[in-house]
Parts: sequence; C-alpha cells; structure tokens
Amino acid sequence: MAKCFSFTATRDWCFRLSFSNAGLRSTTSDLGDGTVMHCWIPKARKENKPNLVLIHGMGANAMWQWADFIRPLIARFNVYVPDLVFFGDSYTTRPERSESFQAQCVMRMIEGHGVSRMNVVGISYGGFVAYRIAEQFPAAVERSVLCCAGVCLEEKDMEAGMFQVSSVEDAASILLPQTPEKVRELMRISFAKPINTMPSCFLNDFIDVMCTEHLQERRELIRALHKDRKLSNLPKITQPTLIIWGELDRVFPLELAHRLKRHIGENAELVIIKNAGHAINAEKPKELC
Repeated sequence: MAKCFSFTATRDWCFRLSFSNAGLRSTTSDLGDGTVMHCWIPKARKENKPNLVLIHGMGANAMWQWADFIRPLIARFNVYVPDLVFFGDSYTTRPERSESFQAQCVMRMIEGHGVSRMNVVGISYGGFVAYRIAEQFPAAVERSVLCCAGVCLEEKDMEAGMFQVSSVEDAASILLPQTPEKVRELMRISFAKPINTMPSCFLNDFIDVMCTEHLQERRELIRALHKDRKLSNLPKITQPTLIIWGELDRVFPLELAHRLKRHIGENAELVIIKNAGHAINAEKPKELC
C-alpha cells in the first residue's frame, strides 16, 4: 500500500510555516554559473539592525537545524538562513566540492540581497564554510561564531585514532545515514544523551525525505573536507571569533576546539557547553543561543 503520510514532510512544512510567521521569506537565487542558492531572508530588513547569517551542518536542510533560534535572534538581527549547495533547494552543476566554493556561493547570494556587512555563525560543516567566508571576505565579516567545527583537523588525525571512525567512507556512512541503524549510530555519537526509542518506520521516513537527494554529491563534500588537510595550510582569520563546543563531542573531539583557539590566537574566545555532544543546536539550544 502506498505511503499516505510522512511525519518528516509534515514537520518540514511546519518549519516553513514557523520561519514565515517569524518574519522570513523563502528566496531562490540563480548565480548564473549552474548554481542555484536557496535562502530565508527578512521580509523587511531593518537598517538599524546588524545582519546575521546562520550556516547549517550536514544532515537535513537549514530549517531543521536553526528552527529553535529564529525567534530569539530575529529581534536583534536581520537573519539570513541559506541552504548550502546540495542541501534543501540549493544545487550546482559545477564540479567544485570544497568549503571554499560553498563560502563563495553563500557570499554571492548574500551580496545579491544587498548585504555588504554581516556576522556569520556556522555549526559543524557550516563552521568550515563560515571560517572560509571570514577568511576570503574579511571586509564583509564583522564577527564569526564557530560551533563544534573541526576546522583545524588534519588528514593524519583519522589515522592517529582521534575520531570514532577509521576512514572517511565510514564517516560518510554515518553522517549520511541510509538505514535506521545508521541514524541511531549518528545519534549515539552526536548527542551526550541520545534518544534510543525512535521506531524504524519514522527513521525510514526521515531517510526517504531528507537523506537520499544529492547523496553522492554530499559524500564528495565530506571527502573534500578531509583530503590533504594540513593545519599549516589553513590561513588565520582576524575577526573576533567565538568558538562554542560541546564538552562531550564525539564527532569533533574537544581537542580540536583548543587547537582552533590556538590557531586563531588572541581574537578567539572558547566557550564549552557542559553535558553536551556535537549536536548542541538540538541538545542545548537555550545555552547555545
């Protein structure tokens, strides 16, 4: 019998409604080179407010990762919430897969909406992109916030046993789950206190709706993040930077937070959230906000 109800699709619709009711509208920008970017932008931008760009990580689209933060932040900022390339309604026909390319796409899209100065917040993979935005466009970025973003990882760290996985392909199989057990494994390493009672039917529905489109391209994003990565090749950003990390992060261990603070230097401040894992936006939204 054909499936007649999707909990995931319904929740996605509810997120869209909540973003709209909070004062944002959905927009799509054709960058003209085979790249299309989707972004939630203010229905009415206030010139007296600073601009804030929220960049999501791997997983579902931007709405699922930032839904708890829109209403608290929109009172103080003009909030922009883009979907990165190969997430939500954003995609490209170009071959590039680096976080630097993602940063350029976000910046071109944001500039197209008339924004020239901003603060950027990135979580996990989104933190890699936020870092590159701050590096490549220093005049445009006032401050940056990097949440559980292993920007300072090196290719040799995996071979040295720093991570819960032994290879990039193992990491991709968990970060881009295709079975209920892989979703449960992702939750086990992402949360300090994971939920262990999710029925397989709900998890299969989530996979069908959120984890199958652009699967190969997302795997390539993960491979590009790791390949030939050396800290000595990472430029330092100069903006005031807040680093926020879950104390019990098992995706990007806390050592990477201290490494990032040392790399940036005196312009960086590190805040560690107690009893939190990697998914601090879902596990500790009030503390993170």
